[in-house]
Amino acid sequence: MPLTDSTRYELPPDGNTLLGYIVRRMHKTEWLVPLSDLLKDGDSEQALSRVLLYAAASSTSYGRAYYQPEFNHVGDEIREADPATGWMVGARLEARSPHYLISYRVDAPDGAYFAGSEEITGTTVGLRGLGMPAPSRFEFVSSSFGYWVRIAGTITSELAPSFFGPVQIRAYGALNAEDSRGNKARVELSRNGDLNLKINEKRNEQHSLLRLVWKEKIIRA
Repeated sequence: MPLTDSTRYELPPDGNTLLGYIVRRMHKTEWLVPLSDLLKDGDSEQALSRVLLYAAASSTSYGRAYYQPEFNHVGDEIREADPATGWMVGARLEARSPHYLISYRVDAPDGAYFAGSEEITGTTVGLRGLGMPAPSRFEFVSSSFGYWVRIAGTITSELAPSFFGPVQIRAYGALNAEDSRGNKARVELSRNGDLNLKINEKRNEQHSLLRLVWKEKIIRA
């Protein structure tokens, strides 16, 4: 299934809640599967790249917004296994006031985990559509390799008007990351799904979420 219509899974026709949507949005954990091999080989730059790209992709959706998910109550939590990997993904609504605060966590079979939170600070109205900025923090920890990644930044989800059919979901923003090996990276995400990833100010990678195939084990630029 191309990411251009991944919302058919994330927002299924039979409906979904906000937390259910977020959990399914994070069902891209195949991107994290190679991390243990990368760390075993000592390739921390590529490991950092994988974690940062997953953080950006799992924070966003691209495709048709078929409906608005139902809102959850504070304290509600949903945990579902990613059908592609079996890795458990969970999301919890921590607060609704003054802002929506959502925490989430991905658990790998080897004990590593990816965790984070986003705070939806409100809605902006502009010529491009309705924007929902979400300052976010993430971390990836693998105790087996003594390795961690810390990420912070803001991703804005946007509902863009469409002349034909439902409105479109898209996103833009930037995340900065550092890891326990001294690497630093930044990813910038544009409304058209292009990702610009810079690692240690010397290595640049260009990716496109709209060209990547969802549930694929190898990320292709």
